[in-house]
Amino acid sequence: MPIIIAAVVVVAIVIGLVVFGRGKGGPQAMPISTPTDAYAPNLPISNLAMSESSNLAGGKVTYLDGHIANKGDRTVVGITAQILFRNVAHEVAQNETQQFQVIRTRNPYIDIQQISAAPLKPGDERDFRLIFDAVTQDWDGVYPEIRIITVQTK
Repeated sequence: MPIIIAAVVVVAIVIGLVVFGRGKGGPQAMPISTPTDAYAPNLPISNLAMSESSNLAGGKVTYLDGHIANKGDRTVVGITAQILFRNVAHEVAQNETQQFQVIRTRNPYIDIQQISAAPLKPGDERDFRLIFDAVTQDWDGVYPEIRIITVQTK
């Protein structure tokens, strides 16, 4: 009888974590149909470059670096982007949503910060870095699509 009670308690805990744990933790991927922000055309992205490094746990971290410019008339204090990694059939294999982080310094190592710490004024340009702790093995190796879905301005 105690084993049955313990099994029921474990199952109830697992169900509770699944039901009530949704929406918590890391950033949630937005649907692919999420529209881009109206200000997004004023924020062209260029000079994309990808690199990888190993972490202390033996895993691999992937970096996507690029350059962003503010061609609009507002000061940008935050950017949320959807990053879509595709497979060889050009289907979305991985969908992530991240806050843009701009590169603050490069020496002695690359240091990044939120855009809110150094707002992107009209005419400003900055280098940025997006970090992925894991990239699906189905990824075709082509640069991912970056869609700016939210822009905070002041």
